[in-house]
Amino acid sequence: MTGDGGYKLNNEGSQITLVTGGARSGKSSFAEKLVSDLGKRVAYIATAIPFDEGMKDRIEKHRVSRPESWKTYEIHRDVYKYIEEIGQRYDIILLDCITILVTNLMFENDNIDWDTVSREKIDKIEVDITEQIDLLIKKIRDTKIRCVLVTNELGMGIVPENRLSRIFRDIAGRVNQFIAGKADEVYFTVSGIPMKIK
Repeated sequence: MTGDGGYKLNNEGSQITLVTGGARSGKSSFAEKLVSDLGKRVAYIATAIPFDEGMKDRIEKHRVSRPESWKTYEIHRDVYKYIEEIGQRYDIILLDCITILVTNLMFENDNIDWDTVSREKIDKIEVDITEQIDLLIKKIRDTKIRCVLVTNELGMGIVPENRLSRIFRDIAGRVNQFIAGKADEVYFTVSGIPMKIK
């Protein structure tokens, strides 16, 4: 089915579409349009944890912008465990966003001193995160559900000054590469304009 913008999702089997872009690039709006164009039952997986007033405000703005018919699931980790159940009830899943999911997984252990943590520990954290993402991709394929994943492009600015920001940028960037390599379609949004790059 093709929407007004000409974007197309397959009607057979699973399909994974990745939508990436910088902050306020319009990626979430575009992803919502993609799934809305299907006119079918939509499940929205929100990965954000409302830890402060700013995040609560962002979550609320996203919530009111979505159609009331969409079912929202707030899942902060182990998303793959819920895909099969959700896939039995809905035609397409919109997950927003992968970057916040990576954040949740990185900081679930708050005892880490990111200024002194060893390279070996960082590598182990990245392996654990990538394994969760791999399980998510496999479960989407096994369930034969269509899924649109939203993520942030973090690597187009200057190199961050502090070590934690560099670690986060590097892990999130490699996770994005991993998903893009397995996705059927990838869109990059700039100033509200989506470009298909795969």
